[in-house]
Amino acid sequence: MAARETPASGRELKFRALTAELRRGILDGTWPPGSKLPTERALATETGLSVTTVRRAYEDLVALGLVERRQGAGTFAAHRAGRDRADRRIVGVLVPDTTFYYPRVLQGIEKELAEAGARLVLACSHYDPAEEDAAVARLLSAGVHGLLLVPGLHTATDPGRRAEELLALPVPAVLVERRLAAHGPGDPTEHVCTDHEGGAYDAVRHLRALGHERFGLVARTDAPTTAPVESGFARALADLGLPAATYERDEMARWDPDRADRALAALRDGAVTAALCFGDREAALMLGAARRAGLRVPGDLALISYDNEFADVAETPLTAVSPPKYQLGRLAAQILLRRLAEGDAAPLHQVALRPRHQVQLRPRLVVRASCGARTDGGPQKSKR
Repeated sequence: MAARETPASGRELKFRALTAELRRGILDGTWPPGSKLPTERALATETGLSVTTVRRAYEDLVALGLVERRQGAGTFAAHRAGRDRADRRIVGVLVPDTTFYYPRVLQGIEKELAEAGARLVLACSHYDPAEEDAAVARLLSAGVHGLLLVPGLHTATDPGRRAEELLALPVPAVLVERRLAAHGPGDPTEHVCTDHEGGAYDAVRHLRALGHERFGLVARTDAPTTAPVESGFARALADLGLPAATYERDEMARWDPDRADRALAALRDGAVTAALCFGDREAALMLGAARRAGLRVPGDLALISYDNEFADVAETPLTAVSPPKYQLGRLAAQILLRRLAEGDAAPLHQVALRPRHQVQLRPRLVVRASCGARTDGGPQKSKR
């Protein structure tokens, strides 16, 4: 049974990677409007993926309006409204990754830009600071009118200075899922982010309502989301008057079945009955560790995952904190487009008077089997 978790998540990641690759090909002109894409079977043969995975990727592109199906003829790159307008806006988008977390953000951005008749130019930094600089330079060279950026502020030697460099770019920039949290009110950036602190807080509050008192946090340490998740977790414990928690932290690359077994042993030593896991992969590893130890989830250990990327396909479907990725992408694009529109018409003396958008969207909690609550919203009696 242990092998069931990895293939499910692997199929999901392959699907996301294929969708991202096809989307890039359409947006960068590899498949111009009206051109025919490979058949499902041909693409499956070329990539080594299943026909089902290829079909899912094409269905996602249809939903985004990037391709259209013609019965008996095949799949074609769509003619998007306003594409040939010389005066339409070009928006550069920089993300660190196109296969995990950000595909839904990109879908929201693409939807908003398409409705506004704007064009998207996509770049990826692969979490590499040098590549990030080069990607921003390429976007500016492409003639973009504005930028939506997911920069590596959390790895910068001086995050404040890096933010100032981005603000000094010759076109407006809105940060996505990044802000200078440590600067508090001194943060000068315009940004749209998930309230990760609130998401973790809500997870603890939900588990406490189910009767749990001893908590654990299992987390990767090398992600920009780690700090707010830990902060919200600790704040919830304090506000609810709960005892000190058991913390199991490590770098993402070190989380494997052996590390999960050690983490589970620490949770058991601390009499933990409920844990928040950041993120889905770590939660799936903890499910495997619990099974190997003969523990029932949620009967002996309730789990909530953070991210909701593939929490629903785990062996025991995981209750998950779900950041509003699609809505976040749409809102960030709306803010940037508004800035661009105002920039055309506003007198110079009014530019400095524009409101600065600093938005946080609260995640929602998607209840599934792993926390011991009915999905209809009513709590089940704990079996601890």
